[in-house]
Amino acid sequence: MGNETAYDKDVIAVGGVLTDQHPLDFHTLGLAGCIDRLTGPLRQRGTAVRWDTPHWGIEIPADCASLLYQSAREVISNAYKYSDASELSVQLAVVDHRIRMKVADDGTGFDCSRANRGRHHGYGLRLMAVAVEEAGGSVDIDSRPGHGTSVTVTLPLD
Repeated sequence: MGNETAYDKDVIAVGGVLTDQHPLDFHTLGLAGCIDRLTGPLRQRGTAVRWDTPHWGIEIPADCASLLYQSAREVISNAYKYSDASELSVQLAVVDHRIRMKVADDGTGFDCSRANRGRHHGYGLRLMAVAVEEAGGSVDIDSRPGHGTSVTVTLPLD
């Protein structure tokens, strides 16, 4: 298994990137259920995970759900690798025909300007932002060293 570390049978970390070992099943688990599986390794090391999903039952197109899941995987992987957070929260909400996902932690945070311009930092977040913007959405990253990180991804539902 190389540098893989097994946390449970659903999600493993390979080089710090959280990878779900099962096919995504948005129909059975829903988007929140698929994202929740990604938080298992954080929970196992003591990070409390809170959820806020006020709009259960909203139909999310498959391409939108997939992009939100991939974005969540990037953000949660970063929290796993870098944040040393004691608490992580995930919010999914529908606002004005748009789906908004916010992932926030109380961890170490980082310098956003360095991640946006650095040669050796922030590639995953930048690639995520490009994909979201190409889909007509937006990404807002708020972080400061010592004050945690909040990443909000918003995508159109239609």
